Amino acid sequence: MDRPSRRNVLAAGGALGVVGALSAATPAQAKSLWTWSPAGSVAGAGTGDDPAWVWDPEVDDLVGSLLDRGDVPKVNTLLRQWTKNGQALPSGLPSDVRDFVEEARRLPSWLDEGKLAAAQNFNEKRGLYLGVIYGFVSGMMSTTIPREARAVYYSKGGADMRDRITKTAKLGYDVGTSNAFRPDGELIVTCVKTRLAHAGVRNLLPRSPYWTKSQPDEKIPISQADMMVTWHSLPTSVNRTLKRWKVPVDPAEGEGYLHTWQLTGHMLGIRDEYIPKSWAEAESQATQVLDPIVGPTPEGIKLADMLLNLASFIDGAVLTKHILGALTRYTLGDQTAKWLNIPKEPLWDPVFQNLWEPFVQVREGLLSLEKAPGALQKSYWAFDEILRLGVLVLLSGAQFPISIQIPQTNNPNY
Repeated sequence: MDRPSRRNVLAAGGALGVVGALSAATPAQAKSLWTWSPAGSVAGAGTGDDPAWVWDPEVDDLVGSLLDRGDVPKVNTLLRQWTKNGQALPSGLPSDVRDFVEEARRLPSWLDEGKLAAAQNFNEKRGLYLGVIYGFVSGMMSTTIPREARAVYYSKGGADMRDRITKTAKLGYDVGTSNAFRPDGELIVTCVKTRLAHAGVRNLLPRSPYWTKSQPDEKIPISQADMMVTWHSLPTSVNRTLKRWKVPVDPAEGEGYLHTWQLTGHMLGIRDEYIPKSWAEAESQATQVLDPIVGPTPEGIKLADMLLNLASFIDGAVLTKHILGALTRYTLGDQTAKWLNIPKEPLWDPVFQNLWEPFVQVREGLLSLEKAPGALQKSYWAFDEILRLGVLVLLSGAQFPISIQIPQTNNPNY
């Protein structure tokens, strides 16, 4: 099967939009209608278009052209040299790539320095929690998002999950740095390169007969709706998890943390009209686009097993597949664990269920360790080590600097 040209991809997108508009009138499709109002977005207004039929046409067209011209290897090689937000782009880049990157790296006018300062306080206080949540709440949740799981599994990233996970982990790490959006930071670089990589997947994945067969309701992957679902699996899930763990969060710092992810979404190519302006709006949108769609897929089950085995890459670490399985069950619930074929852990399941919240209270100074349950006093060090290793598990074995590239093929195993 020939790889679809950029024109075919974009034309197909237009055709799908027509199909979506027509099918929306049928009762069977009524529940899937997009009803979230752009008035709740950082833009405050918008077209109201269903994001399931919106992609990222500017970069999709560009990357399609690079694939057609055979310029992807050259562009990947040159962009490896671009590592800092404010760094000059390397010479030799094709003019259309240079023009796109220069525009894509520009921060939006609504950036709020005060909120970014508050976010830094949040990250300094909650950084250890974030490592665990990004890795084993957001990360494991991604395997239950059907479209994401299938897109990852059949694209190039699915051929080397360790490499793919380290690149995802870099995004979470970069978001939490104090200079994330400053000239000497790296988050803008990570976002723009991820945007280019997504466009590569959009151009390439439709040629995969395996993906096409597994995903009959989506002809082009990584729509704006798909990106927002993934977005909610990160900051919205962090906010939900910290509330569930009863971690006290200063409201201003929590708003600052949300702001970093609003900016990150923008830099990843998500339209401002789809990015929630507040935690309340984020919850409202997530209730519509994330919560109803999670479930098991054969691809997601395999990806989850790969994630649970990541701890084996760290010699002598306290983390094991048994502990990570129990942590997944505790954070995401019995239903998710059942979907992912994660067995019950007679030792670790009750430990997390009974002792994790008291452990958090001790770490937050709300409960003295001496007054904590005796079992927690004995296992406190283990819980603390789980937090410390949250990011290390994901980044261990990575090749530094981590380079996000435009793919040239799908998963060669399929």
